[in-house]
Amino acid sequence: MAFGRRRQAEEPEKGPEATEEPAENAEEAPAEAESAKGGPWDSEDSFPELQRLDFGSLQVPVAPGLGFQVNFEATQVDEEGNPLDGRPVAVLVQYEESAMQLQVFAAPKRSGIWDDVRRETARDITEEAQGQTQEGEGPFGPELLAMVPAALTEEVLAEMPQEVREQIPAEFVEQGWAPQIIRFLGVDGPRWFLQAVVQGAAIEDEEQWQVLEDVLRGVVVVRGDAPMPPRDLLELQIPKEFSEAGQDEEEEAVETFDPFERGPEITEVR
Repeated sequence: MAFGRRRQAEEPEKGPEATEEPAENAEEAPAEAESAKGGPWDSEDSFPELQRLDFGSLQVPVAPGLGFQVNFEATQVDEEGNPLDGRPVAVLVQYEESAMQLQVFAAPKRSGIWDDVRRETARDITEEAQGQTQEGEGPFGPELLAMVPAALTEEVLAEMPQEVREQIPAEFVEQGWAPQIIRFLGVDGPRWFLQAVVQGAAIEDEEQWQVLEDVLRGVVVVRGDAPMPPRDLLELQIPKEFSEAGQDEEEEAVETFDPFERGPEITEVR
């Protein structure tokens, strides 16, 4: 159900939306992604100055207690299928027992894609993951709440910290799975689409969610002028702040992107 994988497996879109016109026609774009309280922001907006990590197409606010990871997708594999090289495809923001994954995609100038992506995501969760979904309204507009069965095999349980394993109800262990709640949020911007996937305590803990919401409101998207097919991932980069702290981890941290798995840890801001 990964959004990125879905688009890679399909044929390129046909018609006038497949390749965008030059950026000088951007005035025909949908309204800028700006809620009553602020962002996310386009780089052409007048946005508040904050300390942000520069991931290339995403500039993400930094605050005490936040940790950051980068998810990678393999671009080269060896004869046995082991990854040799990869590219960053998502930023994971962590706060206490909560996590929010951010991805940004190219989008058409004249229409947003969140309505279509939301329907596709709900269908994939229902048909492929045997889960359940419910739509609702949130601070950024329509969003999707999903329940996905998470496997609790002996291998999975063995890798869990003891304190986490002890908190799992016995009936979940006996049946071999536990319900995992995931919140999908989307923001249609001018020629871009930003998706946030929230997991953990912030689903119900308002204080932890508020921290992640403030991060999302402070994100700046750098779309660039290059024409791109809708739904192509905008390029992410490793911030210069990671160059020393995370050099060794980055070289080893090549994984296929999965929205329900945490990627390799690169650095943490405290």
